[in-house]
Amino acid sequence: MTRRRWIVAAAVFLVAPVLAGCSAGFDANTNKPYAPNEAGVLFDQAKNYGMHGIQIPQAFILGPDSGAQLAWRGSAPVYLNILNTNGASDTLTAVSAGTVATAKVAAPIQLPSNQLVNTGKPSPQIMLEGISKALRGGESIHLDLQFANAGVVSMNVPVVTRSREFKDYPPAPNATAAPTPSPSASAEATEAAH
Repeated sequence: MTRRRWIVAAAVFLVAPVLAGCSAGFDANTNKPYAPNEAGVLFDQAKNYGMHGIQIPQAFILGPDSGAQLAWRGSAPVYLNILNTNGASDTLTAVSAGTVATAKVAAPIQLPSNQLVNTGKPSPQIMLEGISKALRGGESIHLDLQFANAGVVSMNVPVVTRSREFKDYPPAPNATAAPTPSPSASAEATEAAH
């Protein structure tokens, strides 16, 4: 009889973590695919990726490589995916970064109705120039986007490092190189022994 109790107790002990994991249900964060979407929750006083019929499902400022920095007074490209859900076409005419930098739009960006437009392909069309502080990645910069019909859409855009899914983007101008690791004393001693 005692042996059966031990078997039942062991079975309960082994099954408990599995059952606890199931209690999170199908809506648990771990059951949802992860897709970084920095701009989705960063609109000022808005919901669902945008406002005034303009949706921006992704936005980022490309910073330096990991461990490096964008120099003070340097430049950084801004990447936006913009969807105009209004019935008529619209145009992104200007961008403002306040006192942080001067934002330059190469040319007005046409936004046809219900067509996703990427402002970074084939090359970045929006640049921040004369940045007022060195950037390492992880910061956010407030941008005001001026549209011809939709008006101003304000959002906080993160500065991301050129790593992971962003590693294939061209480097930001004036980025300093990441420091190269120097060999440690023990590594040098090991090498000398060979």
